Amino acid sequence: QVRLVESGGGLVQAGGSLRLSCAASGRTFGRDAMGWFRQAPGKEREFVARISWSSTSYATSVKGRFTISRDNAKNTVFLQMNSLKPEDTAVYYCAADIGANGQYNYWGQGTQVTVSS
Repeated sequence: QVRLVESGGGLVQAGGSLRLSCAASGRTFGRDAMGWFRQAPGKEREFVARISWSSTSYATSVKGRFTISRDNAKNTVFLQMNSLKPEDTAVYYCAADIGANGQYNYWGQGTQVTVSS
């Protein structure tokens, strides 16, 4: 059974930093795309960042502040979030393995990030 478990969320003041982790188990994702999404209250889930075998991509709203990385030996993907803003407050979800339909096949349960002003 494949599981993605996020950790590292919490409460931080504006301008602060957090590092999210997503540990995968049940299969390895070394060559697969993995991504981070977020969903704020009353809003739809939105793309944050993605890492593939050879490249990364970011939403415009986080580019220059967030960095996605992975440790294939630990089957883990990270999201370093700096210069956090109140509008970054959301539940952050990890996702892995984009299927033929362009959708991620696996999702974590989410971790809450709250940025106070």
